[in-house]
Amino acid sequence: MSPQSTLNPSRALAGVHGVHIVPSSRFESEETTQDGDFAHLTCTSSAIGTSLSMQRVWQQAPPFLKPIQGCIHGDRDLAETVVNVLTSLPFIVLGIQAPRKNLNTKLYANSLIGVGVASSLYHSSRGKVRKYLRWADYTMIATATVCLSRALRNENSKFLMAASAVFLPIQPLMVSAVHTGMMEVAFAQRALKDPELKMAHNVHKLSSLLGGVLFIADDVFPRTPYLHAAWHLAAAVGVGTCNKLLE
Repeated sequence: MSPQSTLNPSRALAGVHGVHIVPSSRFESEETTQDGDFAHLTCTSSAIGTSLSMQRVWQQAPPFLKPIQGCIHGDRDLAETVVNVLTSLPFIVLGIQAPRKNLNTKLYANSLIGVGVASSLYHSSRGKVRKYLRWADYTMIATATVCLSRALRNENSKFLMAASAVFLPIQPLMVSAVHTGMMEVAFAQRALKDPELKMAHNVHKLSSLLGGVLFIADDVFPRTPYLHAAWHLAAAVGVGTCNKLLE
């Protein structure tokens, strides 16, 4: 055996009976020798797989936990649109009647008026502008909960208020949930100390429970008419009882 065949294993094995040498692919050689390109392909495939997995998880999340996108089902005909707009007006009335003792209570009262206006505009809208008005609707609701929390508790941390301001435009439902929970705790504490608030608190608990059920049902049963309007009314009753805390 010559030194050249020793250095070249392919030629050395070529004379062995039963051994067949398959020439290596140029493409395979390039993939294995060019480490940078191979690593890039691996990272790209991994990123695509992760993105698809996150997308599948996100699609399985309930609609009410997702950011505001597109338009919810509703306002399918003129009658439902009229009912949704009419049931948005009580928020404007509640905002006008809300106490205005200081800057925080004034901001809250004005935010309630904004909720009624934004809701009315959204439900009466059609076309491309509708999705933007839907975002404005939910953002105004979240703003009202932040203003109410501020009006009830002046000692709210600056970090909480800053975080609420950051997430308000992109996750208004999450901001609403946090500040609504804080308001519920404050309402319960005040009702324990003030017997005159006990009745208002009981009404508030029932309306909040009913409102929560209707809000979820509106997403689960999108073809059921007037569920959204019923949620408007339950929420308005709950907001009316909250105004008692500011008197």
